[in-house]
Formats: sequence, C-alpha cells, structure tokens
Amino acid sequence: MKNLRKYGKSPYSVAIVHGGPGAAGEMAPVAQELASGYGVLEPLQTASSLDGQVEELRNVLTSHAETPVTLIGFSWGAWLSYIITARFPEIVKKLILVSSGSFEERYAVNMNKTRINRLSKKEKTETDSLIDKMNDPAIEDKNDTFARFGELCSKADAYDPIKCDQEKFDCSYAIYQAVWKDASELRRSGKLLALGRKIYCPVIAIHGDFDSHPAEGVQKPLSDVLKNFRFILLTQCGHKPWGERLAKDIFYNLLKEELE
Repeated sequence: MKNLRKYGKSPYSVAIVHGGPGAAGEMAPVAQELASGYGVLEPLQTASSLDGQVEELRNVLTSHAETPVTLIGFSWGAWLSYIITARFPEIVKKLILVSSGSFEERYAVNMNKTRINRLSKKEKTETDSLIDKMNDPAIEDKNDTFARFGELCSKADAYDPIKCDQEKFDCSYAIYQAVWKDASELRRSGKLLALGRKIYCPVIAIHGDFDSHPAEGVQKPLSDVLKNFRFILLTQCGHKPWGERLAKDIFYNLLKEELE
C-alpha cells in the first residue's frame, strides 16, 4: 500500500503516526527501532483534509493492525492520534503523544518567535524568503520550499542533534496547508481539547524541555480533561527525541516500557 509501511512481524500491535501535516515517513527510525520486538505499522497520511486523514488512519488500523493498538503520534501526528482515539476509542488501548503541539492556542503564540531567535541572521533571512514563497500563489510546486523550511525549523527545535545522514521523507505543502487549516480551527474553537473527555485509555505524553512547542501547552490542558494521563519531560531534548544525543536512549527505553 502506498500509504503504509510494515516493520517486524505480525501481529501488528503498534502504530506510529508522523507529523507535519505532510511529512510522511519521518518516523521510520522509530519504527525500525521498535520492530525488533513488535509488529509496527507506519501509516503515511495522504488525505488533504483533517477528517480525511482520520478516516484514512482508521482504515489502516482496522485493516492491518491487531486492534486495539498502542498508538504513538508525533507532533501533528499526536493530535491526529488523539482525535482518532476520541472518535474511535475501541481501536486504541494506549495513546502515546510525542512532542505534541499545544492543545490551547494561548500556549503557542510565542513558538515561532522562539524558533526564529535560535537561528543565525542568514537563516532568519532565508526563513523569511521561504515563507514568502509558500505564500506566493504564482508558485505551484512548493514541496521543496516546504521541505527546506522544515529543515530550518528542525534545526531550531533541536538541542544536541545526532549528526547522521539527512532523513529522507516526502513533504507535501498542499497537504500541510489543507489539513492545518482544519486543525488550527479545531484548536482555536476549544473542540480539540474537549475531545479528551471522550478518551478513557491510558495517555502518556513525552516532551523535550527544549522543544519550541511549549511543554505546558500539553501538560496543563490535558491534565484537566484526561482521566488517565501521565506527562514525562525529557531534559536536554528538542522536538525529535530519537534524534537527540542525550535523550535518544531514554526515549526508546520509555517507549519500550510502555509497550510491555
């Protein structure tokens, strides 16, 4: 299937959900690490609406996983996993949110400022140029621009990244633009957070203390609406724990403990 990768052996009891929206494949290293002990699904979101991505993910899980699954969502994927757990609680037995975006808009107002302040003058200038290009209706193919913008954001979000070959994954600006419009409105309206009242399975949030997405924007709102919630803060860790020199091993150990 074009929107699914499988790792390890059946039964597939774990699914990991990438961020973006529109950054399909970025969690492959996590899937590969967990595959030695578990059957892991890596759904690749291709739908261009929030409801479309929810339905796409539900179809993958019900068709290929041993449900209920442990669902591990990263960044935007944390929101998507949270939404599907609220709408279809029977298919998720545990929800793990990794580096989630804030669940209330007030916590996110300074996120971009934090990122920009961590970049060099040259990188700030390039970021402004990339934003202009993404907002230019005359430019049709914006995927490479979006990918480069993501690279700069990842650099700003990292504390002590492991130097390795550049991750290869597909970036789609069209998917990002369409899905984020729906998702940001869901948060602004308060409906995103309210979905937590329909979640009854255990929920664990793992977050880096250097992440530009503020930890309090996850911990405080979810503590108020979830019945079975734990928050774990990783020190000296940015947005992608599996790519952080000082947090990688701790992160993987935490995931494996939760999967036992």
